Amino acid sequence: MSIFYLTIILIACYLFKRDYDRRHRLEFEIQNLQEKINILVNQNSEGLKNKVALQGKIGRYNNLKDILQKLSRSLALDSIADTLTTLTFSLIANNRGVCILYLIDNQTQKPNLFKTKKEDKNLIIKTKEGDIFDLWVLRHASPLLIEDIKRDFRFDLEKLKSQDARPISSLISSPLISAHSFLGILRLDNPLPDFYLQHDLRFLVTICDLGALALENSELFQKMQDLAIHDGLTLLYTKGYFLERLKEECKRGIRQNKPLSLLMLDIDYFKNYNDKFGHTAGDEVLKNLSRSILEFLKGSSSIISRFGGEEFCIVIPQADKKNAFCLAEELRAKIENTKIILRRQETNVTVSIGVATYPADAGDEDELIFKADRAMYEAKQGGRNRVAVA
Repeated sequence: MSIFYLTIILIACYLFKRDYDRRHRLEFEIQNLQEKINILVNQNSEGLKNKVALQGKIGRYNNLKDILQKLSRSLALDSIADTLTTLTFSLIANNRGVCILYLIDNQTQKPNLFKTKKEDKNLIIKTKEGDIFDLWVLRHASPLLIEDIKRDFRFDLEKLKSQDARPISSLISSPLISAHSFLGILRLDNPLPDFYLQHDLRFLVTICDLGALALENSELFQKMQDLAIHDGLTLLYTKGYFLERLKEECKRGIRQNKPLSLLMLDIDYFKNYNDKFGHTAGDEVLKNLSRSILEFLKGSSSIISRFGGEEFCIVIPQADKKNAFCLAEELRAKIENTKIILRRQETNVTVSIGVATYPADAGDEDELIFKADRAMYEAKQGGRNRVAVA
């Protein structure tokens, strides 16, 4: 009997252990499956995040084609700057915070505020020549990312507060550098921390590469335009451009019912300078005379041109004949008293000036030039180094 019960107990123990092992094995398999499920869920989540991020990057970089096309539509500096800031502010900042474009002054090599885009239209940017962040970018010629200004110990925040009261927590900035020079700085900032991240900076740098090319093309175009309308020797306006401006000024004078006067100058005995000192010295005389005229009329709205050879023309807006005559006399005296060194010899030149006024003396710009030229001829006939009026 005892053997029977013992057998029953052993069988029961065996069955219990087998069932326990089976449950334990199932629980272990369930745990493994759950871990695999969790891994797959995480991988799927990461995959979705990467997919969204990739789609965002693809969307951004697809916009580069649009940016390039829009930047290429115009060579005008203001148009390029507006396109650059508008697209950058929209694509990267989502029109939040502030976007600033600084252009570098060629003479001072300092950044100058040129264009802004702002979420708050009433916000005033006080740092017209850049703040500590812009100067850092200028000094290092390198992009800058600040995710949270309070965690960034590279900058003196007290100095920043003294420069600009507007709140800044996160910032990205990139230089606009061409193959030849540092052109400017394009920057985005926001009062919220962690608003800008590394991928934002990378996209900004790419935009700035395109922007620098557009700005360089604009600069070259402007130089070509300046060369086209300026005389190579004297740097005054060419005759063709001057005639266009004279026509415009005559129309403006009629609209505003205000006079304008034309001064025509000719160097007295210019041939003698070429014969005595050589043609190179003659060029020096022309350049010195141009500088004297520019200095005398500095700050005025006058239009000055080398009209041909040793002749010069000056349009003086809103000047009647009396005022123009007085101005011409002062200019004649200044030119006479200006010393010129030619081949180590001190000399000077004199000019004969003819004055005509529109519309008192002429009905159009052609007649005005004719009357001023005839008055100048009368000054020559009267003994030179004098002013004659039409």
